[in-house]
Amino acid sequence: MGKEKHTFCPECRKECSYSFKKVMKKCIIKEKEYDIELTRAFCDDCGMEINVPGIIDLRTEEMDRQFREKEDIVSISDVETLMEIYNIGKAPVSLALGFGEITVTRYLQGQVPSKEYSDIIKKALREPGYMIKCLNKAKEKIGETAYKKALKCAEELEDLFSLSGKLLSSISYIFEKTEEITPLALQKMLYFIQGIHMVNFGRPLFVEDCQAWTHGPAYKEVYELFKTFKYSPIEDKRFVILRDRFKELTEDEITTIDLVLNSFGLYSGKTLEIITHKEEPWFNEREGLLPDESSNNVISKDEIKQYFDKVNEKFSLNDVEEIKKYIVKQIKGC
Repeated sequence: MGKEKHTFCPECRKECSYSFKKVMKKCIIKEKEYDIELTRAFCDDCGMEINVPGIIDLRTEEMDRQFREKEDIVSISDVETLMEIYNIGKAPVSLALGFGEITVTRYLQGQVPSKEYSDIIKKALREPGYMIKCLNKAKEKIGETAYKKALKCAEELEDLFSLSGKLLSSISYIFEKTEEITPLALQKMLYFIQGIHMVNFGRPLFVEDCQAWTHGPAYKEVYELFKTFKYSPIEDKRFVILRDRFKELTEDEITTIDLVLNSFGLYSGKTLEIITHKEEPWFNEREGLLPDESSNNVISKDEIKQYFDKVNEKFSLNDVEEIKKYIVKQIKGC
């Protein structure tokens, strides 16, 4: 964290500057030992560890966060997000999930949920359909107003996330591995992922077909999911539902997505659009159309595979460096 303010050092017996360092320490939490990385402050003159304002609170937060991560327990932020995306209060959500009325209040105050209750919260965060079942079961307990508001949000989320499991998992992995991504870039990445996966493993990664839209290949369902972001990076607490879905992907599927992320993922959505405009699957389906003319013409999986099979003859599509060479060729147009 660098240099901080001065404080009194008992060893030097004077005001000294100090620095923060991360130090691994074995901690006993709930009768179990964990390796926890904690922040400590050290005098810049003598190197002695010293107490500084706020350090105890900081270490308490670090222990809590790392314990939850190691035990796969939801965070306070997760509980807050659950309430926000379903527009439901503390008592109603507690009752809906089958907890005591003040259980969620305690979690928001810092109490750590049991693994059983944490898994219930995670499932509600991830599966709107599960939340709908919980709400219907607890309808009489939570009250009509709270029930209707939360049910409306849950049903809207369920409709929103109507993509196939593999497509959702692929998007989840892209979100996990990128700092930010725009809808335009995401659409193109999914197209390249589908093509390369079919070449390397002989089968589509997901069932959805893309269409030959003005700005390149596009998956209509993905467009509907993220259209409000337009050309801005995708950011919305509702998409916490996608978190961890990538764990359902196979090793082969992860390999494909990594190939694309480490090659095409280095470029902007606009550059990826330009590349797709030079590829046969897109411009063959745009034949006879004006540049800005709308089209729902499907780019079939067979078209995509046939094209990338030809690319694979010149540039090995199971090698990142070879894919980069293909990208440069497409950008330069030579």
